[in-house]
Amino acid sequence: MHPLDNLIWKALTTRQADFAESFDQARRFIPEVGPLAALLEPTARGYESLAGLLSPRATIGLFLEMPYQPRPGWDLVAGAPMPEMVYQGPSAPLSRSSDPEIVELGAADMSEMMELTALTKPGPFNQRTHELGTYLGIRRDGKLVAMAGERLKIPGYAEVSAVCTHPEHAGHGYARILMTEVIERICSRGETPFLHVREDNVRALELYQRLGFAQRVRLHFAVLRKV
Repeated sequence: MHPLDNLIWKALTTRQADFAESFDQARRFIPEVGPLAALLEPTARGYESLAGLLSPRATIGLFLEMPYQPRPGWDLVAGAPMPEMVYQGPSAPLSRSSDPEIVELGAADMSEMMELTALTKPGPFNQRTHELGTYLGIRRDGKLVAMAGERLKIPGYAEVSAVCTHPEHAGHGYARILMTEVIERICSRGETPFLHVREDNVRALELYQRLGFAQRVRLHFAVLRKV
């Protein structure tokens, strides 16, 4: 069993247990942090436990090893293949002589972070998602135009997440610049960076490969609604 198997469950029972709500064999992040959840095992009991954490018609996101199969009490809202990639080391040294200033983001920047992620849709980002780890940004004329940070964490690993750039500022390499800094900070703690990406996001996949990531496994993201 790989340390990253059943990742969300491990995060919510180890390094990020303080952000967890639990019921029997299910765990979820508190809603203000994010809409992700996990089951101890994808069994009838696991899904019954998950239902105990949600109100009727509420939605939740799962990382699954296989495509979601219909179950009573649940509607599939959306689903997509989602490669999980693990950092193997830098593919080439990067010059930083002309890179823009990188700033750390926090609670004071929350509204701008939510506005940028709502526009670019890098993945779920709620009011308290920034509390999961360090988030970095690039500003132009005082406006937040690009960001990246850390989300899921288990012992020895940290996820690079929320990588996004305002479409009006694309093409300047901001994602590469921010990801390189996030990666270096994770590695400096003796941890291994990893990430998740939609399989149809070819441009992002190519960037991540150039930065030194390689696919470990093909997961499936499912957004479910409790009936």
